[in-house]
Parts: sequence; structure tokens; C-alpha cells
Amino acid sequence: MLRKSLICVLLIIAVSVAAYAAEPHKPSASDKCAVCGMLVGPHSKWLSQIIFKDGTVMFFDGPKDMFKFYFNVPTYAPTRTQADITDIYVTEYYTAKPVKAQGVVYVIGSDVMGPMGKEFVPLTEEKANSFMVDHKGQKILKFDEIKAADLQSGDMGMPGHKH
Repeated sequence: MLRKSLICVLLIIAVSVAAYAAEPHKPSASDKCAVCGMLVGPHSKWLSQIIFKDGTVMFFDGPKDMFKFYFNVPTYAPTRTQADITDIYVTEYYTAKPVKAQGVVYVIGSDVMGPMGKEFVPLTEEKANSFMVDHKGQKILKFDEIKAADLQSGDMGMPGHKH
């Protein structure tokens, strides 16, 4: 009986920890983009975040910087790898709500500017085509279709942006 109770408690703890890790976090007033160092709070419409297995959260001022980090984790966090990532969230453009980064598509090359210039705009698939037309987008890509080379084509050489 004690063994069954212990197993039940451990299962509840495991589920609770997994659920906690899966929730997006809100940045503090002092949290900065892990790539460019810009404060992320004033740019909540573009907020992106990567959550690691140990619960550490890295915030970004937009999806483009999040992808820069994602494709080169050891450059920005030398003791970590992509395998240490448990969750990635971006802010969906129209709802301004956090969503799993793998659950939306990204319009690249539109006339919509983020805090650092040209941005990868996260959208539901249903909204992507009309957004492309309305905002002169160049490509619609799913999370796993984005490559490091796409990051270079999306940059406009914004002053002060660290690459």
C-alpha cells in the first residue's frame, strides 16, 4: 500500500514538473534578449523564449534573435546545447499571446518591423497567406523549415544589432 502511494505521489510530482516546464514565463523589467542585450519587457508583442530542462529561461526581443540563439546555442550559452531545450515560445502576431514556436508558421521579409527591424512574424497557418499579401511577405516557413541562412537574409543591418 505504501509503495502504491509513493508511486502515485511521484507520478503527480512528475506531471506537475512537466506542466510547469511547459508554461511560458513573463519577463521581469530587467530581463534582456540573450542575443542582442535589448530589454525585452517593452517589446512584449515580439517576446520569444527558450526554456531549458533545468528551468532556466532565455528571453528574446523577437523570433529572429531566438532562432539565432537556437541555431548556435553554444555561442550564447557555452554550457548548453539544443538537446537541453524543452520548450520554445513565440508571441503570435494577431493574438499577442504566447504559443509553441513549432505550432505556428513564420512570414519572412514582410514590411512589418520588430524592435530590431525586419522580423520573422509568427502566425497561425490560417492567417499567413492574407498576411503575406497585406504585408508583402517573401516566404512562409514552418519552424523546422527555417535554416540559419534565412537569418542572414532577414537582417537589414540594423545599427547596434549584434550578430
